[in-house]
Amino acid sequence: MTKLFTIGFTKKSAEKFFGILKENNINLVVDVRLNNVSQLSGFSKFPDIQFFLKTICDINYQHDLKFSPEESTLSRYKKKNIDWNTYVCEFTATMQKREIRKYIAENYHISQNICLLCSEHEPEHCHRRLVAEIFQEVFPEIEVIHL
Repeated sequence: MTKLFTIGFTKKSAEKFFGILKENNINLVVDVRLNNVSQLSGFSKFPDIQFFLKTICDINYQHDLKFSPEESTLSRYKKKNIDWNTYVCEFTATMQKREIRKYIAENYHISQNICLLCSEHEPEHCHRRLVAEIFQEVFPEIEVIHL
């Protein structure tokens, strides 16, 4: 079975993070964060992450904003002005507006090990899980593994 991976970088050392990706033979990390240059991101800040992935693991990097939430949705969620269910509804509407299923079908091939990257440690309340679920709708044969 073909696999699609997801990972969050928080609560992981650089050694653990890059080790996990290498152990799982990841070929491409797709960064689904809205902001990939935050100082809070440490080793996962762009362009450093692209350099580290290629140099340490020989993994390609792609930042794909099509999978990111709208700034207003993310901001209101972080400030606790909306709950997770509202966030999911707004994110789902954003994905529909962007015709994300068609975009995935036209731009992604699951013949390589792809890993969706975001910041949240656990996938339950992270949009990378929602994106992975959409990938599963487009490619029903894939298994999603949260690293």
